[in-house]
Amino acid sequence: MPAAHAETHVTQAKGHERIETSNGLMIALILVVVAVGGMVEIVPLFFQRSTTQPVAGLQPYTALQLAGRDVYLREGCYNCHSQMIRSLQSETLRYGHYSVGGESVYDHPFQWGSKRTGPDLARVGGKYSDEWHRIHLSSPRDLVPESNMAAYPWLANNLVDPAVMPTKLKAMKTLGVPYTQADIDGAAEAVKGKSDLDALVAYLQVLGTNLK
Repeated sequence: MPAAHAETHVTQAKGHERIETSNGLMIALILVVVAVGGMVEIVPLFFQRSTTQPVAGLQPYTALQLAGRDVYLREGCYNCHSQMIRSLQSETLRYGHYSVGGESVYDHPFQWGSKRTGPDLARVGGKYSDEWHRIHLSSPRDLVPESNMAAYPWLANNLVDPAVMPTKLKAMKTLGVPYTQADIDGAAEAVKGKSDLDALVAYLQVLGTNLK
């Protein structure tokens, strides 16, 4: 007897089935959706005054404060501290007025973030004395026994390099920070003899003070 022949009908996948059964197509479409969604969320911010115009009274960092900001970045302080207060009651009750984009237009890069092993620092300026910060940075548990913050005793011994400061201010000016030529010319003298600790304290003490 002749062998029986069974017909196999292959139906080509269509619509969602085709997408869900093709890894390559699924990945490509996800990337397209994320790209479009990102553009819709981000691009308008480049033209929104509240994110592109400085708040009233905002001043560029002084040379010493800018040097301190570099120390803050170098030591990885942003890994444990955010500088972004959300517009939630629990946030504003603890930290103060919520953060606005106009406070950070001179920050390159800005330090908003979301990591909080330690408290948010967006409004820490003026909250403690310079001496408090010096002790806290050198030996945190002398002031906060339960603190798990690392100590940075070497900051008091490292001096800021005056020679690099004019170049740093020039770079910031290129990015849109309104430094004058007098600011640039006086940058080296402004940090002469100052330690990394002096600079970092100066930076911390200005955070959040421009928004009244």
